[in-house]
Amino acid sequence: MSRGNPTVEIDLCTAKVLFRAAMPSGASTGIYEALQLHDNDKTSYMGKGVSKAVEHINKTMAPALISKKVNVMEQEKIDKLMTEMDSTENKSKFVANVILRVSVAMCKASAEEKGIPLYRHITDLAGNSDIILPVAAFNVINGSSHAGNKLAMQKFMILPVRVSSFREAMHIGGEVSHNLKNVIKEKYLKDATNDPFDQNDWEAWQKFTASAGIQVVGEDLTVTDPKRIFKAMNEKSCNCLLLKVNQIVSVTKSLQACKLAQSDGWGVMVSHRSGETENTFIADLVVGLCTGQIMTGAPCRSEHQAKYNQILRMEEEMSSKAKFAGRSFRIPLAK
Repeated sequence: MSRGNPTVEIDLCTAKVLFRAAMPSGASTGIYEALQLHDNDKTSYMGKGVSKAVEHINKTMAPALISKKVNVMEQEKIDKLMTEMDSTENKSKFVANVILRVSVAMCKASAEEKGIPLYRHITDLAGNSDIILPVAAFNVINGSSHAGNKLAMQKFMILPVRVSSFREAMHIGGEVSHNLKNVIKEKYLKDATNDPFDQNDWEAWQKFTASAGIQVVGEDLTVTDPKRIFKAMNEKSCNCLLLKVNQIVSVTKSLQACKLAQSDGWGVMVSHRSGETENTFIADLVVGLCTGQIMTGAPCRSEHQAKYNQILRMEEEMSSKAKFAGRSFRIPLAK
């Protein structure tokens, strides 16, 4: 379940073990995102059931992969095979909530086959030699369709960068979040206003990025889509990609989008969706990709905290070898 609505969870069995992958769909989805298929039966789950997506998996996708005797180690080949089965622009045939779940489950299975943690396997897939723990972008105030208030800006976030470890950053983020809640409630209540831009207002994004002198993150503007990322790069409409894996349907395409953004000197912020599950895949993804930034909500609620806890485990495992992005969070791999 995600936000109390059904979501798709994949069970993938290998000779070794059972793997599961569940990904959410967001509350505010950009019109250029890969499609999330719902049943649209208003008598059940208000039309947000996923039985059609499950049927696609059980009757079409799974038999096709099994018949071709795919090897879980061949991530790019498997992702290419699945996406080629759906030639539509927005993946409306097999859709993101089918392809992505299988892709993530395959990625987990590959790590197990190699006998290494998932984040280290993703490091290999990305061709990285370093492993960098991200700075968490704590979403502490919500606006737009997430909150139902008059705030036009969707997210207000804090990033603890002036510390030396992820554990310290979590300490700061937790305390600030709890105290800020009390301050905002007492001083401002829930109403305020603020002037962001539409996902097609390229000129406004361009002018703002040119004059702001700060990191400007493209979310619905770029929707993790290489075509829109490339356009934003050419027009200098933003300088950081918000990487949401379920906007772009597969692990391989997520890696490609990340590399494309980094090739132009952009930052990359790996992100959750507002309606999350307890799946921790993006925690391993952000460490493996060395992007230096993760946005997965305030340090509260289990579906948010699960990602932070997973990164804390990685830091503990790496011990003194752990590198924290800190002040270099925008371009952590820069020499």
